[in-house]
Amino acid sequence: MARIKPQALLLQSKKKKAPSGVSVPTIIVYILIVAVMVFSLFSTYKYWARRSIVQTQDGISNRKFIERKKSDIPNYALISTSKGQITVELYKDGSPDIVNEFIDFSQKGHFKGMQFTRVIKNFVIQGSKIENPEATEDWTSRGKHYSQLDTSLKHEAFMLGTSKAKHEGGGFDLFITTAPIPDLNDKINVFGRVIKGEDAVQEIEEVDTDDHYRPKTPVQINEVTLRHKT
Repeated sequence: MARIKPQALLLQSKKKKAPSGVSVPTIIVYILIVAVMVFSLFSTYKYWARRSIVQTQDGISNRKFIERKKSDIPNYALISTSKGQITVELYKDGSPDIVNEFIDFSQKGHFKGMQFTRVIKNFVIQGSKIENPEATEDWTSRGKHYSQLDTSLKHEAFMLGTSKAKHEGGGFDLFITTAPIPDLNDKINVFGRVIKGEDAVQEIEEVDTDDHYRPKTPVQINEVTLRHKT
């Protein structure tokens, strides 16, 4: 068997040997790609983290704003009439839209000088700036019916409400019940209750009226004052 000379082995080894290292430019490219990926992930994390904080702060601010606005709404209305003062607690939680509308009309002086146009004993007294004959007949028939009832009914007396009709033209009218009314919600949006001055309501209820339940002697609202405390 022939021997291979050392010089020949060295030459064969050099021919078979492949480059084993990675070039420097390739390494730099890999490092840059990894750096870009890390930076992108970090930027995305910071964006969503900041957005979450902003949304939380906005939510807290909105809640505080709503609570502050809610606390700015008066709790009571003092209705001064020619028969005395009536203090009403406003249902700003139960009827917020109606209460806001009532407050708006009050601040515009809408109720100043408003006449009680309908007084039905053991039923309701109504203050309004318009006269609706059809409504008068409807409420009159209801008043005659309920004045004959002696059973326990659903709704309490001395509730403050307004008609469910749109408040256009003559604006916002007022009803104060003087007896429980079973189907009060059919006609009236209740937004408060009398907590003081029931005697003034009863005095208005006792005035002489004509056949259409209109007071023979004018009874009016002098002004409405809004208060946070009684």
